[in-house]
Amino acid sequence: MRIRRPALGAALIALASPCFAETSAIPVNNPLVQQNSFINLLALMSGKCKTLKVAGRTYGCKTVAYAHGDKGRVNFAVAVDDPADANHVVSFSGENGKRADDNSYELPIDRMLLNSKDRPKVDGLPVPAEQTSTGVCRQTGNFAARKVNDVTCSATDSEGRKYELLFVSDGTPVSVRRIRQSAPSIQDPFK
Repeated sequence: MRIRRPALGAALIALASPCFAETSAIPVNNPLVQQNSFINLLALMSGKCKTLKVAGRTYGCKTVAYAHGDKGRVNFAVAVDDPADANHVVSFSGENGKRADDNSYELPIDRMLLNSKDRPKVDGLPVPAEQTSTGVCRQTGNFAARKVNDVTCSATDSEGRKYELLFVSDGTPVSVRRIRQSAPSIQDPFK
């Protein structure tokens, strides 16, 4: 699980990169919006996907992460266990999540982010396609206590495709990282 966490972290950073319209495993018919935000909190969870369905296909997962952007967008990103595609990541994405209490969080989903080996790359990382969607993710547990029990998500995209996730923690403490943007450490000779 630890070996795959850096790969998921890199994929999550790519989520904050600009998006380009190209072919993906799932056809995307929405115009893409330029994203200019950075991930400022990343929480990696260890456990098992009891359910992961992507547009009618059932998969396993490698890991699940919670990524919070500096402009308020949140992603529950799932590294899909797909032998045919090591870059297959599906993210339930939304804004304005709310806590009912210290141990429950609910995020309304307004788009799915779909990443695969066939996606275009920026700085060597695949950039996800966005698909307008509606749904919700619910998480029980608390990142401050480094304990998450489960994450459930359900969404339907604008083309009628359904996405489902039931992730159950194995009890390992959540790895929480705060990420701070810093000034570039190299000089760009082309400026």
